[in-house]
Amino acid sequence: MILPEFSATEQEKLLSSRVLVLGAGGLGSGVLYYLSAAGVGHIGVVDFDKVDLSNLHRQIIHFTEDINKPKVLSVKEKINKLNPEINVITFEEKININNIEKIIDDFEIIVDCLDSFNDKFLVNEVCVKKNKKLIHAGALGFEGQILTIIPPHSACLRCYFPDKQPEDLRQSCSEAGILNTCVGVISVLQANEVIKLITGIGSVLTNRVLKFNAKDSRFYELEINGKNKNCPICSHVYAHVNNSYHF
Repeated sequence: MILPEFSATEQEKLLSSRVLVLGAGGLGSGVLYYLSAAGVGHIGVVDFDKVDLSNLHRQIIHFTEDINKPKVLSVKEKINKLNPEINVITFEEKININNIEKIIDDFEIIVDCLDSFNDKFLVNEVCVKKNKKLIHAGALGFEGQILTIIPPHSACLRCYFPDKQPEDLRQSCSEAGILNTCVGVISVLQANEVIKLITGIGSVLTNRVLKFNAKDSRFYELEINGKNKNCPICSHVYAHVNNSYHF
């Protein structure tokens, strides 16, 4: 709270906020740790999987003793040890078209830490429909990317990928491998976006995709020229957008 733009008011905003993290793997681990440490008061976590030995190099919220334990239970235990005052809401299930709306209803900000682009597209569609702020990210190999979506004002995931998932993220981590530090960098950036959205400090990554290459230690941006008028997901709200909205 000694930061020039950060005061008790901003800390109280974090305490009263409700953030849902979809996925308790590599990206989710970093996001969950940093949001908990920052004092986000209500954190939801969705994951249907159990901890596996192969997860531990990048999924830092899980320990060796957690192998075969449901990931959401492992997450809840770690967060409560770090900050027992945080309300952790767990969903031990796989998101699908039948449960996603009900799961996200009680949360203000949705953090996409999922592996599957089919699931990412589903989450994007529902968040646009329900005007939920969404922080998308993906990481594979030595590359990662992040984009913040604020319906109906900014470009959504389908504006950027209108037809299909990106070629460089088609494989899974188990197929292509992943550098743990690359996942860590992207997850911290996701947590940073959440904190900025809640407190109103700074600007967020709307209408631009930030990409990171761990081999070269380089960041670069891909600009999106606002919402795509022909986007199959968000074009129906294009005409009603308040273009003066400040991100």
